[in-house]
Formats: sequence, structure tokens, C-alpha cells
Amino acid sequence: MKALVIDKYGKAPMRLTEIPTPEITDYEVLTEIHAASINPIDFKIRDGKVKMLLKYEMPLILGNDFSGVVMKVGQKVTRFKVGDEIYARPRKSKIGTFAEYISVHEDDIALKPKNLSFEEAASIPLVGLTSYQALHDIMHLQKGQKILIHAGSGGVGTFAIQLAKVMGALVATTASEAGAKLVTSLGADEVINYKTENFEDILKNYDAVFDTLGGQTLEKSFHIIKDGGKIVSVSGTPNARFAKEYGAGLFKTMLFSAASYKLTALEKKHNAQYSFLFMKPSGDQLRIIADFIESGKIIPIIDRIFLFEDAQKAMEYVESGRAKGKVILKIR
Repeated sequence: MKALVIDKYGKAPMRLTEIPTPEITDYEVLTEIHAASINPIDFKIRDGKVKMLLKYEMPLILGNDFSGVVMKVGQKVTRFKVGDEIYARPRKSKIGTFAEYISVHEDDIALKPKNLSFEEAASIPLVGLTSYQALHDIMHLQKGQKILIHAGSGGVGTFAIQLAKVMGALVATTASEAGAKLVTSLGADEVINYKTENFEDILKNYDAVFDTLGGQTLEKSFHIIKDGGKIVSVSGTPNARFAKEYGAGLFKTMLFSAASYKLTALEKKHNAQYSFLFMKPSGDQLRIIADFIESGKIIPIIDRIFLFEDAQKAMEYVESGRAKGKVILKIR
């Protein structure tokens, strides 16, 4: 099969090559990939920025979510059959969606929402699961609560805004003037123009913040949180609490504790809870998300669709930060 690989960590372009079609175990399905999406985690993996958490052998196929058709099922697979149209975020040890085929554990997949094309469905798994686990599993966001979602016009932001509204929250978001119309159409109640306004000067007493940017944006977010509020980040520094839950071991736990000392101090100062989110695959949660989509409560937001052979251009476009919504690779 054709696949896009990297041979070492760094910013070198992906290489198109031919490799054997993967084998499947008893609980896996072999899927013909029709579309995959590009996410910031792809170039973080490429650049070696998550080596402390994930170790991969080279050459490595990038790509973290997809949609496609089941071609073969393992002997103990019970929930799927050949011909099923599915979508998924494969577990971190089995990434590799920038390819024609992939083997995936049945626990990680769900039937594709019936009202979506393969390209639309491929835009959902990573951002959908990330948003659901942040807002539902960690924040326990309640009706009437206030949440700030950073970078509302990005891939995660466009989904998270819609999910927060489904959950009954009041949503503020940061966006440029160009992205303001989009996030408003998705339900954002207040839009902060990050180019001309400081969100920390405008917002106050928020129940939750969902951060996708890290750095100073994350640190400033503590200033708008109410007593006992929650901040979840996918771009901040992992802390000791995360390391223990992840089973990172004593040495890495100490490293993360030292690296996140500033965030821990802000936690204590503002009586807030900071959580680093390393999203987990879940077919069960993808089924919940599919229900939201099929009922029209959440719609996919796609910026551009690139052909498989233009994957490098697609990666560079996502890395530029200009995309509004998701960027998709059409594999077949």
C-alpha cells in the first residue's frame, strides 16, 4: 500500500513510499482509508515534541484520525463487519492514517455518521473526542456555566463551541476578525478579537477554560477563572497529576512537576484545577458524537480538502495557523 512516512524526527517533508498492508489481530479490523484529517499533533509528533510521552520506531506513518470502509475483521470482532463505513481515532501505538489501509482495534471505532461524507467524517474523531473528554469528562460542564474556548475558529475550537452549546453553556471564544462570523454562527455568545483585545481584561468569573494554545495564553487564563474553576489544556505543560494518572514513572513525574511549577503556582493562587489532556481513543464516545451529528446538533467545519499526493502542502497549511476548521486528505 502507499503511505506517507518520516524517517527521523525533524521538519523534513514526508516521503511517499510503498509498504506492506498491515496484518490484523483477533480484535482488529482492516480498514480501507478514504479520508484522513491533519491535526497539530501530527507535526508535534514529527518534530519529536512528544517523545517524553510517545516513542515510535522509524520509518513512521503519521496521521491520527480517519474514515473508511472495513475490508476484513479479526476472529473475535463482534461489532463490525466487512463493508461497514466507520470513523476513528486509532490508539496512540497504532497511528498511521496517512496511508491506504490501517488496522484498528474494534474498541476504537464507530460507524460513520450517516449524514456525512467520508471527508466530513474524517474531520471529527480527534477534535470530537478531545472536546468531549475536556468538557464532559474533566470539566463536567453544566447548563448555564460560562466557558472560554481559545482559538474558536480552529479545528478543536469549532467543534468545542458547538458541544458546549449542546451542553447548555454560555460560550466566549477568541478569534480574529476574519473568524468572528464563523464562531458566531456556531453559537459563540461573546467573541474576543485576540489581535486588538485582551480576553483577561474583558472576561471574569468563568467556570472553565479550554486552552489549545498554551504559553502565556494559558497562564493568563487563570485570571478569569472563578474560585474552584477548571482549566483544561491540550497544549500546556503536563503536570505531576497527569504523569501519575498516565503511569509515567517517578523520574518523568518529577520532570513534569518541575516543568509545570508555574502552572501549579497559578492553580494554588487562583484556587483552580489545571488539567493537561492527552486524549484517549473511544468508540463509545464516537457513537455519542455521531448521535449529535445525525441529529443536526453539531456540524463538521472543513477549511480545505487536499489530495493524498498534496499531503505535504496540507501539513504546511495547517502549521501556518491560517485554517478555519479542519484540513482533510482525500485518500481515495
